[in-house]
Amino acid sequence: MLPPIVSPSDEPQSEVALGETRITLLGTAHVSRISVEQVEQLIGSGDYDAVAVELCRSRYAALMDPKSLAQMDLFSVIRQRRVYMVVANLALAAYQQRLADQFGIEPGAEQRAAVRLARERGLPVLLIDREIGITLRRISASLSWWKRYSLFVGLLAALLTTDDVTEDEVERLKEGDVLETAFAEFAHDRQDLYAPLIDERDRYMAAKLRLEAERNGVKRVLVVVGVGHLKGITRELNAGCDDCQARLTALEQVPKPRRWPSVLPWLLLLLIIGGLAYGFVQSPALGFDLVVSWILITGGLCALGTLIAGGHPLTVLAAFLAAPLTTLHPAIGAGMVTGVVELSLRKPSVGDFGTLRGDVATIRGWWRNRVARVFVVFLLSTLGAGIGTYIGGFHIAGKLLG
Repeated sequence: MLPPIVSPSDEPQSEVALGETRITLLGTAHVSRISVEQVEQLIGSGDYDAVAVELCRSRYAALMDPKSLAQMDLFSVIRQRRVYMVVANLALAAYQQRLADQFGIEPGAEQRAAVRLARERGLPVLLIDREIGITLRRISASLSWWKRYSLFVGLLAALLTTDDVTEDEVERLKEGDVLETAFAEFAHDRQDLYAPLIDERDRYMAAKLRLEAERNGVKRVLVVVGVGHLKGITRELNAGCDDCQARLTALEQVPKPRRWPSVLPWLLLLLIIGGLAYGFVQSPALGFDLVVSWILITGGLCALGTLIAGGHPLTVLAAFLAAPLTTLHPAIGAGMVTGVVELSLRKPSVGDFGTLRGDVATIRGWWRNRVARVFVVFLLSTLGAGIGTYIGGFHIAGKLLG
């Protein structure tokens, strides 16, 4: 096990004057006890009338109120196709739990300390970071479909491992950002991630800080951010901002997806239906054989994915029955059906929500916790149906051309 992360006794700081408002930026390591002590010392000095933290509203809620997970509407998450986003957040929480177990300090302890001390002194707390969901969607939009798939799979594989954090990760944590470190662990090309993960957030936090300081009418603000953002935010504050609200709006927009990935599923659907129809034209026996093959391949692989996920026997049956139809309709995924069925058959208890963050820190915990298992069922049944679509398509083509 590596020794606890430490930083120099004087954490890096910078001072910026915005008219009559003076901004003190404190760069912290998110898993450093010394960073917590520095935050306590600066707020305890009484020199500040506001504290800004590197948190968005959702991360603030998760950090300060772990019970907020119990308010998650799983049916809405599945229906609105937010499963991937929630799973990515849980995987990140698992990574942070590994850090907590290894170093004996919760990641974000300095942010929690800053919020707690500000509340005790009656100081306004300014949340200046962009919503993590928007950041993740902008990361996804900046990558090709293959890198996007590799990113998601790599995130799960890297963040769910039970191995200790490596020395290289420790060094990145001293210098940067928990999000950046988590993604950089497996990213093949970090430049693909730099703009939405670091540069955009530097610009966003600088603009948000300007607006929040003006709105609250504060004169001395302590800003607690990861040391990896210190130079960027300082640079952006000194550079000025003609229309900060317009900048925030632009940086909160999720780019529209490229047209061809959305057309591809419909094109594949037309080819498959056309192949099945052509089979019946050739001979009813051939057409019937192709339909049966399609049902067995797509339904069988979807059911297999659901079975591996530990789904209820009726959920496995639902996967087999639903996949041959959902694979022919790009707007409805097999995972939406299996997720809802599993959730209806095995309703999570309050205890499942309460232990969710700790359970997802281990691979076994994803199967043991009923909330997490719904997501596993969704993911593996979707994966099985997707693989079945391509195998079934190639099978139909082979039969027609053979």
